[in-house]
Amino acid sequence: MSRLTTAESFGATRAAAWTKDVVLVVSASLFVALCARLTLPLPFTPVPLTLQNLGVLLVGLVLGRKRGFAALTLYLLEGVSGMPVFSPAGPGGIAQLFGPTGGFLLAYPFVAATAGWIMESGRRTFLRALSAAFAAEVVLFVGGLSWLAVLTHSVSLAIRFGLYWFVFAEVIKVLMAAGFASRFSSSRLVQQ
Repeated sequence: MSRLTTAESFGATRAAAWTKDVVLVVSASLFVALCARLTLPLPFTPVPLTLQNLGVLLVGLVLGRKRGFAALTLYLLEGVSGMPVFSPAGPGGIAQLFGPTGGFLLAYPFVAATAGWIMESGRRTFLRALSAAFAAEVVLFVGGLSWLAVLTHSVSLAIRFGLYWFVFAEVIKVLMAAGFASRFSSSRLVQQ
């Protein structure tokens, strides 16, 4: 009889862990969608300034590589299906992926996975979170600028549209994400 009880207990534990992961992934995708709503269109570039990147960094740093990747993949699927989760400055839906921000958007799951992977590989300190966020930003801008270069047929124009105007804001986002992630690293909610 005790074997049956142990099996039932194991099954209940797995179901609870799976439910927790689903709730975290869905909540994280909606958090990024909320961050995307805070947008400042800039007149000199087709790429708006949003808090979306901060949300992506936080999701990766706090939830880790697997859940971060899943949350941002879900976010993209929500956007492609027509849910209003992308920045309101763009056309929305699948068309958003073919516009000037498409490379940034498609990089998001890999950005979160990069941040999460580095954060998981050691003690969750501010320095580790800072290096993880910086590495994730490199992945983000490689993806975003590459797509902009394809659209504009110019690397220099892609850099002008997608990098120069955003460096200061991204430094602030990296510092904020690293500070938050290192403070809340001991939370039982995010432990693997």
